[in-house]
Amino acid sequence: MSNQMPLPLAFSTAPNVARIYDYLLGGKDNFPADRGQAGKIMRLVPQARTYARLNREFLVRAVRFLAGEAGITQFVDIGSGLPTRRNVHEAAQQVAPDARVVYVDNDPMVLVHARALLATNAHTSVADADLRKPSSIVGHRDVLGLIDWSKPVAVLLVAVLHFITDDPRQIIGELRAAMAPGSYLVISHVERRPDVDEAAAVYRDANAPVVPRTAGEIATLLSGLDLVEPGVVRLPLWRPQELEMWPEELDAPLLGAVGRVASTRTGGG
Repeated sequence: MSNQMPLPLAFSTAPNVARIYDYLLGGKDNFPADRGQAGKIMRLVPQARTYARLNREFLVRAVRFLAGEAGITQFVDIGSGLPTRRNVHEAAQQVAPDARVVYVDNDPMVLVHARALLATNAHTSVADADLRKPSSIVGHRDVLGLIDWSKPVAVLLVAVLHFITDDPRQIIGELRAAMAPGSYLVISHVERRPDVDEAAAVYRDANAPVVPRTAGEIATLLSGLDLVEPGVVRLPLWRPQELEMWPEELDAPLLGAVGRVASTRTGGG
């Protein structure tokens, strides 16, 4: 484990989606139960580590675009998971040093780790809230301590909506209602296909099931937003830094997009 607050033993006894993802990214904040589940996933989807990396790289590129070209200086990362390497505050603050970032999660292990890691960053905080209850996020005191919803904000729903078993459009609608014109929504989501369905079944033994959705269903999650080019695409194709890619990258069952809330106003976050 990295230098962090000790975790209660109960946190280590069952597979946890945040720690599984950490393991797939090559992190150290995971336990045998997580590594065992990750092994099952990799036997079904040998490219699982590649897919995890592609998701993280998409997140970083999107945040850098928002903090730079789009002029956004406040970010809310919902269902953030463990703030492991190359996370939102690092990417945003490299471009805009005054960028404010709130990580939102309701996983006790994530909260303990994140608070210990981010304790010395005055522009970053952690909020204990549930994506399934958007009002608990929008009005959370730790969110309001850094985020002004009356100004443009970037809301990040990266690799989290496929853990919502019900239709997530109502959740997205409530979040968008709180977002000022000129705000941005970032999503990435697992695409439904046979090999993914098999791997998704493994998550039934973890703390959250996975619900893959079709490309059409994922696209509807961004209805009404002005999509930033190139629209809804496989993650490595969203503003790639390199044009040459391996076949398994181009075939990744992960779609993502960045959408802008229509605005007649101007100004940064």
